[in-house]
Amino acid sequence: MIVEVLAVGTEMLLGQIVNTNAAEIGGRLADAGLDHHHQSVVGDNLDRIVAAIRHAATRADVLIVTGGIGPTQDDLTREAIAAAAGVGLVFDEAYAAELEERFAQRGRQMPESNLRQAHRPQGADVIPNPRGTAPGLRTKVGRMWVFAVPGVPAEMLPMVDEHIVPFLCGLEDLGPSVVLSRFIRTWGESESRIGEVLADLYEASDNPTLAFLASAAEIKIRLTAKAATRNEALDLIAPVEEQVRARLGSRVFGADEETVERILFDLLDKRGWTIATAESATGGMIAARLTAVPGASAYFRGSVVAYDVDVKRTVLDVPDVTIDEFGVVSEEVALAMAQGGAGRLGADVVIAVTGSAGPDEQERPVGTMIVAVRTPDGAAARTLRMPGDRERVRTYTTTAALHLARLAVQGAWWRDDRENIWVRR
Repeated sequence: MIVEVLAVGTEMLLGQIVNTNAAEIGGRLADAGLDHHHQSVVGDNLDRIVAAIRHAATRADVLIVTGGIGPTQDDLTREAIAAAAGVGLVFDEAYAAELEERFAQRGRQMPESNLRQAHRPQGADVIPNPRGTAPGLRTKVGRMWVFAVPGVPAEMLPMVDEHIVPFLCGLEDLGPSVVLSRFIRTWGESESRIGEVLADLYEASDNPTLAFLASAAEIKIRLTAKAATRNEALDLIAPVEEQVRARLGSRVFGADEETVERILFDLLDKRGWTIATAESATGGMIAARLTAVPGASAYFRGSVVAYDVDVKRTVLDVPDVTIDEFGVVSEEVALAMAQGGAGRLGADVVIAVTGSAGPDEQERPVGTMIVAVRTPDGAAARTLRMPGDRERVRTYTTTAALHLARLAVQGAWWRDDRENIWVRR
């Protein structure tokens, strides 16, 4: 059974809101073992919505439509489904009375426009919506089941969970009923190089399948298996995961929800250490990543955003002679910032960053970023050359700084550039 998702709303095409509904529905379909091949977005135009529904009918067994069933003139999903099915709209007197009663219970007079929500395509069944005034719909366009639900996530998701997915799972024996993904997290290598290293596995394996996902300078390898049970899916993934880990070695740092921040906190917990940041070019982005993790207060002491050189001198105690001799964008200043941060914030581990993030050059070429990490075992700094615009430089540097701190706390410290591998000192 192939399921497709169609989101209706011009606001998504204009970039005014993000279509998070498709991702939420996709996750639920995967959990139910339902194949999900396409997602589409269409604006609030009757002819285009009808065309999108008819196109879905050429390749899908089920279409879930989100949005366009409200009370205003631009809510056209009911009319579009009826047109695609070749039927008219009928007025549901019972639901109209229910709507009027719901407004009366809240002491409000129902606007006349809400009666639009009592219309439905002929032959369609109503999906109850206790959280809103727009009922969902279930009908057929040709051989394809069509479900229409509100675009508001708080109304839509319970309807998908309680009505649509159970209905689909009960239609027939679906065979394998679990689609499970496992994410292997890596850092320190490009997406293209990882793709080359794993090329034969990608070509040879169809269950599980492999995919490569780049995000903020980390590369995730997604292994997705379909099986009758969760354990059987994990059994399919295990041997392929073993090969991925063996080939990528120390570039693998975690899996699934094991983010670098969580791993760093686990390492700090084992050592009984705390952490802080002293940031210039990243402007507090590292601290924000760390404090976004629940429970961060057990490890995170604080942050100094020393953007101006005078703040580096007066708050972080960076010596004038160091700044004058080496410049602000230097490993020596980064190390001094880390040392000063440890003293001022009382932290065992300090991540310090200085650099030239752009768009204007500051002492060094744009993209030159310096990360220093101080631990009770020592301190080291690393000069990075980051590509892209200002935001990308800062984002990539934030990720790199967290990984350099992870390695420092582990005692692995930096990298041998000639070998392009991490080495323990």
